Amino acid sequence: LRCDPLPIKIRGSWRLARFFAAKNAAAEESKVSEVLQEQVHSDLSACEEFDVLIVGAGISGIGSAYHLKVQCPGKSFIIVESQDHFGGTWNTHKYPGVRSDSDLYTFGYRFKPWVGPPIATAQGIRRYLKEVIEDNDLEAAIRYSTRITRCSWSSTDKKWTVDTQGAGGALGKTYRCNFLWMCQGYYDHDNPYLPNWSGMEDFKGELIHAQKWNENVDYKDKQVVVIGSGATAATIIPAMADEAAHVTMLQRSPTYFFCYPNRSDLADRLRLIGVDETTIHRCVRLDYLNNLKTLERRSREEPDVVFDELKNMIRQYAGENLEFAPHFTPKYRPWQQRLAFIPDGDMFVKIKEGRVSAVTDRIQRFTADGIHLESGVDLKADLVVAATGFNLLVMGGIEFAVDGKPVNWSQTATYRGMMFAGVPNLVWVFGYFRASWTLRVDLLGDFVCRLLQHMSEKGVSQFDIVLPESASNEPLMPWIEDDNFNPGYLMRDIDKLPKRLGERPEWRHTQNYWREADEIPSVDLEGPEFAYR
Repeated sequence: LRCDPLPIKIRGSWRLARFFAAKNAAAEESKVSEVLQEQVHSDLSACEEFDVLIVGAGISGIGSAYHLKVQCPGKSFIIVESQDHFGGTWNTHKYPGVRSDSDLYTFGYRFKPWVGPPIATAQGIRRYLKEVIEDNDLEAAIRYSTRITRCSWSSTDKKWTVDTQGAGGALGKTYRCNFLWMCQGYYDHDNPYLPNWSGMEDFKGELIHAQKWNENVDYKDKQVVVIGSGATAATIIPAMADEAAHVTMLQRSPTYFFCYPNRSDLADRLRLIGVDETTIHRCVRLDYLNNLKTLERRSREEPDVVFDELKNMIRQYAGENLEFAPHFTPKYRPWQQRLAFIPDGDMFVKIKEGRVSAVTDRIQRFTADGIHLESGVDLKADLVVAATGFNLLVMGGIEFAVDGKPVNWSQTATYRGMMFAGVPNLVWVFGYFRASWTLRVDLLGDFVCRLLQHMSEKGVSQFDIVLPESASNEPLMPWIEDDNFNPGYLMRDIDKLPKRLGERPEWRHTQNYWREADEIPSVDLEGPEFAYR
């Protein structure tokens, strides 16, 4: 066992030793030898080595750890988490009403039945994750408050060296592993996206980004403006509406909303007739997947019909008199950006009650008592909540190097949106935009375990992803086409993401769960894309 920092210190110490030897200072040389031995012992004690290191203890990392423990019981592993608690997204966000924007029958794991309303609170999701951790004895494997600063691959040692910081930026342990399983997500948990609006410093009220919400924010009897109209805004607005004097949703452009009762009639019926929860979970999961697949297809083939249906669902909660233009008529087709799911139509119920209103306009500047819009309208506000999204953060912002050469992810070709040419022994769990993120956690959990087993059977310790020779002249293209999926958070920083290779379907993230559910389990691990040593 050794760590990368060790040879540097050894070389320095031996130079010192040679100096004293040249001076014939035998006694001093003996002292240096003792110091060196103590230094080696110290470095070894500060370094831990595992077969697999999982980055992140959110829903991706916990699910991946389960698959690894069950399918590869002989592999040692740890989970490294920068926060002081498991949960990832569901620990970061604390704004009122925080909940899932996918149903838990598909956002939950394949192996763990979800029992409860399809759209779940953050507290419910954390409780679900806690049960997975406890049921599978994963807690001891998690290293909390540990932020990774650098990952360095050595082809000589066939190991990753992982440098970390502890709480408060203190020097952390160094870890060594053969395989890195990146489950840290794709956005910056510390620095959300907040536009630099003119006049922000003049505003006398409180301005806070939803991602930075804290328990000291007071909105009771206040005039509240929420900037944004995506899933976060659609969650926080109805949660604040009853206590605030009034809530205004200020949006630059409209969003598609999907309103429906927060229940599964199929699950309720199956429970009524005595079906066990494992079977219920499997059946309801398949039902939701079929409905999502149908909705995605119809959104491409007959977008106007789908929009009419979405409007009819909204009217069930907002009433027949709701005017859709201009506040609820998006300029793009359904599913070109993610639908905002509204369980029990709660936001539109509050609109009907007069507690919530919508404004579609652009901000010209902040004023002392609110926001002045480009149309000339002034919105009075005591509290402004920016639900303006997040900043992409590729690989958690960690510095990567392979054999001493820095990795530039923006110039790296991706194989199926999970592995990368020129980066050995690494998989990134990047889920789905249109379907539940966690569907890919299960898919890639199976794949990674199959790959690790295959490597063990071959007696090899390294795999490389190899670009096809026939693709030497094909361009590296953006992660996804803007006419396929184009939310602001993706378009702002898409140049930072790895690239797809030409139009080859295996050299991109297709964002198609139903296709990948067939293709990924069938990937030929002896195919030309894989090189072993």
